[in-house]
Amino acid sequence: MKKGIRVLALFGLAVIFTASAAFAAPQQLTMGTGGTAGTYYPFGGAMSQIISDNSNGTVNITAQSTGASIENINLLAAGDVDLIIVQNDLSDYAVNGTEFFKDRKIGNLTAIARLYPETIHVVASKASGIKTFADFKGKNISVGAPGSGNEANARQIFDVYGLTYDDIKPHFISYAETTDHFKDRLVDAFLYTTGTPNPSIQDISTLQDIVFVPIDGEMRNKLIEKYPFFAKDVLPGKTYRGQDEPVETVAVQAILAARKELSEEVVYTITKALFSNLEALGNAHHKGKSVKISQALDGISVPVHPGAVKFYKEVGLMK
Repeated sequence: MKKGIRVLALFGLAVIFTASAAFAAPQQLTMGTGGTAGTYYPFGGAMSQIISDNSNGTVNITAQSTGASIENINLLAAGDVDLIIVQNDLSDYAVNGTEFFKDRKIGNLTAIARLYPETIHVVASKASGIKTFADFKGKNISVGAPGSGNEANARQIFDVYGLTYDDIKPHFISYAETTDHFKDRLVDAFLYTTGTPNPSIQDISTLQDIVFVPIDGEMRNKLIEKYPFFAKDVLPGKTYRGQDEPVETVAVQAILAARKELSEEVVYTITKALFSNLEALGNAHHKGKSVKISQALDGISVPVHPGAVKFYKEVGLMK
């Protein structure tokens, strides 16, 4: 009798532990994205939801609005976020301790996947008379929020075109502020590093006539030679109202990165959930259609998280 009671007790404990494991709360994670008027925030929100819904209860990811790439890296380094969307050029700076991170290497940044190209948009009001970078001199130009990847790209492009901030009237403001300032004629032109099409530029183009300043020819070749994380890109014709012809430009890559401290199991689950649900991601946000398993490691120059490596080995992308 006593033996039977002990067996029943042990069985009951086994059931309790099994049920506890089955109904264990998902790990709560935060993803640093970008400003609400950019692409990172809505795309990150869609991606976070889809991964959470398809992780078999492993994770629950919340997208957080931030100042984008550089702030995201700092938040990741501090352990305030677990995942980030970041430009490939800035992740390289961080891991290698260059540019904004000179003498301050970020040791816990690891890559999960390349997501999509981020195209450089150089937009000016038609009324400003701006057609080339030479026309920027003396004009009010929004270059992006202070310490953002957008501002870094603006500075690098100006460098090749022989411009400095002393030659223009720079406005160090966010995408949302830029949109408002442009509508109010407080800035003449701006540079956006963003997915295509950008909703803020679409909005602006319906309210006033705009022109796109190309990055092409010899100057583009010089830019890529000096800053090899840039690649040739083209804004297809009719991407925006009034933009009937293709515009030659350049692009960097948006990647998904994670804290090195996250477990292999968690990051494996995130990576698998991401690439197993690309159709849903494409339906949720147009940039999701640019996420491809065949390009998952394109433009990634920083260490890949072991959890992502495990997944890529399974699908034959890594040996």
